[in-house]
Amino acid sequence: MKKVAIILSGSGVFDGSEHYETVITLLAIRRAGAQYQCFAPDKEQLHVFNHLTGEVAKGETRNVLVESARLARGDIKPVTQCNADDFDALILPGGFGAAKNLCTFAVDGAASKPDEEVFKVCQDFANAGKPAGYACIAPALAASVYGNKVKLTIGNDVASAQGIEELGAQHVECAVDEIVVDSDRKLVTTPAYMLAEDILEAEAGLNKMVETVLSMQ
Repeated sequence: MKKVAIILSGSGVFDGSEHYETVITLLAIRRAGAQYQCFAPDKEQLHVFNHLTGEVAKGETRNVLVESARLARGDIKPVTQCNADDFDALILPGGFGAAKNLCTFAVDGAASKPDEEVFKVCQDFANAGKPAGYACIAPALAASVYGNKVKLTIGNDVASAQGIEELGAQHVECAVDEIVVDSDRKLVTTPAYMLAEDILEAEAGLNKMVETVLSMQ
């Protein structure tokens, strides 16, 4: 049975992992007969976002690992405990936490810097030639991990695509229910809620991403 490492970035679309993307991804993994283990960096979020008002909650702080534990039902470990040798693949759901807490793309764009602990884990999987899937805005981090004109997608947002290309990737426009595969790097990306206007639209691409990642040797 294949084992997949999942890296989360908090809990909530605007400051953490996108809930629907995460649940759809975990469900797809289990439906395919594989197992998963969730991880997250143990650090403060960039900020806390009030998802009801649509504003930053000034003065509030939350921990990425603690918030991610909500999505993982408590079964989660610090990302420093993720060893690529123990897993067959890596998947990162989206949500703006991927661009705020796993790297600085949301703030710095083309000058984005990855979280050092997260970057090491992602690079270990890449260097080991193990398949990986990055959804939604998470490919912004993949651009830093792989570089060298790696093919990936966040859909069709021009500004985000330009920033990702300046980080060394080759952005490919993609429909919401499709995936982009870089076979040489064993990297699979899908737009998910960068484009999705409905949970069914997000599910289609995420399922393809998971199925493709798990089919890679």
